[in-house]
Amino acid sequence: MTRRLLVPSLVLVSGLLGMTQDDGSAKKQGDKPSADAAKASPNRPAAARRKKPELATFGGGCFWCTEAVFERIPGVRSVVSGYSGGSVPNPTYQQVSSGLTGHAEVIQVEYDPEVLPFGKLLHYFWTAHDPTTLNSQGPDFGTQYRSIILYHDEAQKEEALKQLEEFNARRARRSPAVTQIVPFEAFYPAEPYHQDYYRNHPEADYSQAIIEPKVYKIRQKLKQEAAAEARSERAKGGSKEKEAAKGKAKAGSQ
Repeated sequence: MTRRLLVPSLVLVSGLLGMTQDDGSAKKQGDKPSADAAKASPNRPAAARRKKPELATFGGGCFWCTEAVFERIPGVRSVVSGYSGGSVPNPTYQQVSSGLTGHAEVIQVEYDPEVLPFGKLLHYFWTAHDPTTLNSQGPDFGTQYRSIILYHDEAQKEEALKQLEEFNARRARRSPAVTQIVPFEAFYPAEPYHQDYYRNHPEADYSQAIIEPKVYKIRQKLKQEAAAEARSERAKGGSKEKEAAKGKAKAGSQ
């Protein structure tokens, strides 16, 4: 009899203790936001809310050239050569070269939008090739070498159309750009041999004659931009020093 009464009593006590512990733990969780809540908080530091890398896909002639150029741009995380813009799934280089697949030789660029906004990325696109030549770049001819931008969202589309219009406006009475601006559908990486071609074959004739001049051109552009940015920073610093000096002089005269 005593044992049977003791068991329910123990259960009751344990339940009360459990309720007390649960209340305490609930209070602790309420005092400190969970990790998920912290992640969702709009008041988190900017560094903790960094944007995810984004993708851009475009072609401007042989992908060996465009790949080598964009690999050198600050803010670019990776560049993959491949095929896009056509109707044949998983095409081979030979199929694309036939001109019957509808695909163009393109690169898919993963970039940091905080360091390199899409608009700035496109500025390098116009510099990296001649968008006024139809289905050709240098010694390469065929629809697979056409100038093309495959936008991933409406924002990219609007920026591409705006820059195309600006490019043509600067070229009044000269050949306009023939760049296609179409929605992105699929990207097929090219064969391993085509990846990092310039890096792996810097002494090849094509690298020396065709790729190297394009790489040199983008290097010079990056140097000019860095120099201009440095001048701008120095000018800002000089203005701040002048304002500080004026403030001190004004305070001293009072």
